[in-house]
Amino acid sequence: MENPLTLLLIYPDFLEEDKYNKNKSGNYSEGLASISAVVKQAGYNVSLEHQLYMPERKEFIAKVKSFNADLIGFSARTTAMPFVEEMAGWLDDDLPDVPALIGGYHAILVPDECIKLRGIDMVVVGEGEYPILELMDCMKSGEPRTDIQSINFKLTDGKIIKNPVAPLIEDLDSLPFPDFELFDYENLDRSKNFTAMVMLSRGCLFSCTYCGNSQFRNIYPNKKKFTRFRSPAKAIELLELLLRKFPFIKYLEFRDAIFNTYEDWFYEFMPLYIEKIRLPFNCNLRFDILTEEMVEMLKKGGCYMIDIGLENGNEQFRTKYLHRSMKNDHMVDVAKWFKKHKITTLTYNIVGLPHETIELSLETVKLNARLDVDKVIPNIFYPYPMTVLEKTAKEGGFIDESVDPNDPVQLRMPQYPYYDILYMAYNFTKLVRQYRKLYALPEDKAQKAIAKLDRKITSKTYPRKFLYKSAKLKENMFIKAKKTLRRVSPKLFIFLKNRTMKEVK
Repeated sequence: MENPLTLLLIYPDFLEEDKYNKNKSGNYSEGLASISAVVKQAGYNVSLEHQLYMPERKEFIAKVKSFNADLIGFSARTTAMPFVEEMAGWLDDDLPDVPALIGGYHAILVPDECIKLRGIDMVVVGEGEYPILELMDCMKSGEPRTDIQSINFKLTDGKIIKNPVAPLIEDLDSLPFPDFELFDYENLDRSKNFTAMVMLSRGCLFSCTYCGNSQFRNIYPNKKKFTRFRSPAKAIELLELLLRKFPFIKYLEFRDAIFNTYEDWFYEFMPLYIEKIRLPFNCNLRFDILTEEMVEMLKKGGCYMIDIGLENGNEQFRTKYLHRSMKNDHMVDVAKWFKKHKITTLTYNIVGLPHETIELSLETVKLNARLDVDKVIPNIFYPYPMTVLEKTAKEGGFIDESVDPNDPVQLRMPQYPYYDILYMAYNFTKLVRQYRKLYALPEDKAQKAIAKLDRKITSKTYPRKFLYKSAKLKENMFIKAKKTLRRVSPKLFIFLKNRTMKEVK
């Protein structure tokens, strides 16, 4: 009997700053697990090279050869593309007869850039499960087709063949459940803390300008169906399967773009979750579609923390540049609901946005302080290719092509200098705590104290560069200690996590 073809998926799962650190755990990828499930269901073999660091050339080639793959597929985010480019070049030199493709978010955004890479023969534009399966069927039959929807081909003479994007999969229930076992699941980063990352949906209804979702949506002929959830019953079935396979799991982390996107789905799913699963969980939500009734339901289901995008504290700026028209007063009300029901609140924030100033960043700090949130994550803006905000940055003259793609600050804005952005990012949490104390004062005293602190922070003589470096050093030490604790003593890490949760409750 002829051996089935083998698909090798290569997943670079590391960042520039720790690309040589071999002492790490990896992350689960829903997309790769789904592709594997579909391809295996058809009778093919699927292997995963889960790269947790940048390998040496000889090591990489030897490992790839050991899989005896018939087709190689790279999955990469934008910031991993330099690594993919180097590895694809190695494959072109040492394994030129094994076709290689690339898929994922970056490939969807800039397929023409990806197809030009040496060693890359194909680019998957859109959902990859069935285009890759069709490609493997063609390879099995010996039929050299180049007309497969959602795959662009590079011929041996350099000619590029672009095919239409296939309709997206409207019914997620029609997909097999993800192949969790593709990964060394017990040794994933979250698993060591008895947590599983889960996705019950695909896509996002909203069109925030810094996110690629609107661009992803627009490539499909049936783009109105872009945001889809598994049915509540199938979602529960998936969770039950996961927990049977990995009974050590004690927490769930829902990574859906917006967990409360559809009200009908939410109110059908949550009672089932409460009845059949009821593990502690966290999820992503959105301020402007939340009600207190939803918050109450989340709490009943075991939600201990929510992740929610605040992004920028100025309503006018947020609406104009981010296309997020939610009101600050409503955000304050929502935060009160989380406090009332004892759910930890974590906000995502962005500093260094196109046309932003340090004064506008301070408004973001102060809104977090008003909301009295428990945790904040300040991200420095990154102009992801083909997004609306990347175009805004280009039109403003803020993008310098000579800037290293791994530089933490990508924009160069005269009104918001480089080190001021770094200062705000690395001192964000500290500043939120400072302003929170001031908001607790009587109103007349609070206004005066806040105005005084505003002037101090934005003063030309304030040592923001020095304070950035000091804060960065402290943060790096804290992150290193936290990672060490998670690796060396996961039980102690979980004990401290549970203690924190009890304090919130």
